[in-house]
Amino acid sequence: MMNEFVNPRREFSLAPFWFWNDALDEAEIVRQIADFEVHGVYGFVIHPRVGLPRDIAWMSDRMLHFMRVAVEEAQRRAMFVILYDEGMYPSGSSSGQVVATNPAYQCRCLAKIDLDDTSKNPFHPLNPLTNLVATFERPDGQRIAIVDRPVDAVIRGLHYIGEGPDEDTPPAADILNPDATATFIRLVYDRYAEALGDHFGTTIRAIFTDEPGLLGRPRERNVWPGTTGILEHVNAVLGYDFTPHLPALWYADEPDAARYREDYKRALAHRLEATYYRPLYEWCEAHGIALTGHPGRGDDIGYLRYFHIPGQDIVWRWVLPGPTALEGPESTQGKCSSSAALHLGRWRNSNECFGAYGHGFTWEEMKWLVDWCFVRGVNLLYPHAFFYSIRGPRKDERPPDVGPHSPWWDDYKPFADYARRMSWLNTDSEHVCHIAILTESSNLPWAAAKICFQHQRDFNYLELRHLWENAEVMPEGIFIAGMHYKAAILDGLTAIPAAAEPALQTLADAGRLIAWQSTPLPSVQSVQSVEDFLTTIDHLIPPDLAATPPAPDLRYRHVVKEGAHYYILVNEGLTPLSTTLTISVNGRATWIDPLAMTETTASEPLDLTLEPYTLRILRITNYQLPITNP
Repeated sequence: MMNEFVNPRREFSLAPFWFWNDALDEAEIVRQIADFEVHGVYGFVIHPRVGLPRDIAWMSDRMLHFMRVAVEEAQRRAMFVILYDEGMYPSGSSSGQVVATNPAYQCRCLAKIDLDDTSKNPFHPLNPLTNLVATFERPDGQRIAIVDRPVDAVIRGLHYIGEGPDEDTPPAADILNPDATATFIRLVYDRYAEALGDHFGTTIRAIFTDEPGLLGRPRERNVWPGTTGILEHVNAVLGYDFTPHLPALWYADEPDAARYREDYKRALAHRLEATYYRPLYEWCEAHGIALTGHPGRGDDIGYLRYFHIPGQDIVWRWVLPGPTALEGPESTQGKCSSSAALHLGRWRNSNECFGAYGHGFTWEEMKWLVDWCFVRGVNLLYPHAFFYSIRGPRKDERPPDVGPHSPWWDDYKPFADYARRMSWLNTDSEHVCHIAILTESSNLPWAAAKICFQHQRDFNYLELRHLWENAEVMPEGIFIAGMHYKAAILDGLTAIPAAAEPALQTLADAGRLIAWQSTPLPSVQSVQSVEDFLTTIDHLIPPDLAATPPAPDLRYRHVVKEGAHYYILVNEGLTPLSTTLTISVNGRATWIDPLAMTETTASEPLDLTLEPYTLRILRITNYQLPITNP
């Protein structure tokens, strides 16, 4: 077996969130880092967390001193460090410091005012930060005003009020305001560069930004994200005056209300890219480190172009064996980040996993979740979390501790080594895949994806704007980033951008565009049944892997690395799986267990038995490929 697969480089290590959540001590920091290394963990994210004493304030000299201690110890041990950009989360407020710098930088919203209710006068002289946007008279005679104003929104704080569990809640900043974001960068990113910049690009590999939200953690209902002058931007993006349609944000009975709400969201996303993600990305680019982390939603693929390490996060038991593994927006996130990284030419993609799964989280669930990520192409894991301290209420703050305070810590190194091997295998490898599911910048479809997963037709998500930005679309299919997609699937799209129409028509004319159940394109006939859907795909692309009898719980990923083919096989169900495989590659076949690190010769037929929570690899060397249609 290859030496590098057995013992990959340390840069492929998982990198847990390390919750700094109590009084810090230099010796204890050094001791815990040494303990990480002994257990096979060679990187970490320094995450200041609720429970810090107030004398270790966010971005203070004292906090940065302890960070330098950790970074220098990591350097001594040939480990890597990722910095976190916020005092808790969501990112963008510098623990309330942005608003403290200028109250005008407080998070803002669009709000509706009932003008017939004289008790709510939006133009009170004591509220000078409120601006009138427009007034309307509804068909029923109701008079309303739309205003932009500060919103009651906060982020989570670093300090307990007393000894908890209540915590402080700093005000959220207006990240749609470029000046507020520039202040955030100055307070955090520039401060990191001043204090720790000598380690940038070596020990310090990246800065993590965490699910920035347009309304922070909102404490008001019935408001929409906004900022001063937002309509000017919205109108420019949409190409029409949105002002007459503002009531649609609140009233579903307005004409085409759903359309206008989606248009407004799209314009906000465009603005957020310009005012937040792009400046952070460019700052990191200029300073020789990566921007990592993830946006607010698990299916936000569009924002990932502004991450050097695109990522998502699995929290709150959103994904577990059963329906959540394949259904709903969170089920898309593994493919979301790996697909984005592939098409953008990024080396790594990540997942922040295990957060808030609770004290009942098991070893088996942890193993299942990482396999769920690996078989979808994730190659960097941020386990949430290793707790510096579990004193008092700290042990119950978004548990579990999946590191030193867990029941499995003594046996952690084989798991850490396993994760490192799988991350290595998913890096610098060719993904053998010829199916693309076309997507918007968010709201990734999962219905067609579920069918593909359950019938072993592997795919990637491809954002529509690639079709006119950097892909080559021909009758033979879509060519992008070394991939050749011979079939493109439409699922759930209600509208098609005009810029995408020529490419889609080319694919439709060549019979390579498949619409699942419905389509806004009149030239494409939708496929209504699973059987017809699979038949259409198989006509274009003979199956790379087939299971007899059918195995709906079997997931697979096929990659080529260093001259060998690897089929990554996972049982995502809760019962044993037995089937016989037929694959498109012929050669010397061996079975690899990357956890136990055993390799055995595979005989014909390729009978596969997988217990629940199990991953196996089928490795093919000295191979021959079948002749297939282009």
